[in-house]
Amino acid sequence: QVQLVESGGGSVQPGGSLRLSCAASGRTSSRFVMAWFRQAPEKEREFVGAVTDSGRTYLADSVKGRFTLSRDKTKNMVFLQMDSLNSEDTAVYYCAADQSIVLSSIRFSRNYDYWGQGTQVTVSS
Repeated sequence: QVQLVESGGGSVQPGGSLRLSCAASGRTSSRFVMAWFRQAPEKEREFVGAVTDSGRTYLADSVKGRFTLSRDKTKNMVFLQMDSLNSEDTAVYYCAADQSIVLSSIRFSRNYDYWGQGTQVTVSS
């Protein structure tokens, strides 16, 4: 089994920044694709970004230029640096991982086997 624990959420004013962390433990694999999704109230869960085992990153168009993904494979951690936050970024952010996902499916939540409990991000003045 794999456990994912997110941290770093909170409340911030528009234009502010937050850094989310996700720590993986248990039967982890260096071949995991690790991703972030988010879900706002009454909305579908949506892809934010993902990083492959080789370090290649993918970001949703809505966050490109504002969010940055990074990964520390030695610590089994992935980070989401979020800058220039706005109210539309308000959501629960979830970390996800899978080791058998193909790149064409990387943006679809149904393809990930492991999920964290989520961390709330609120952007409000």
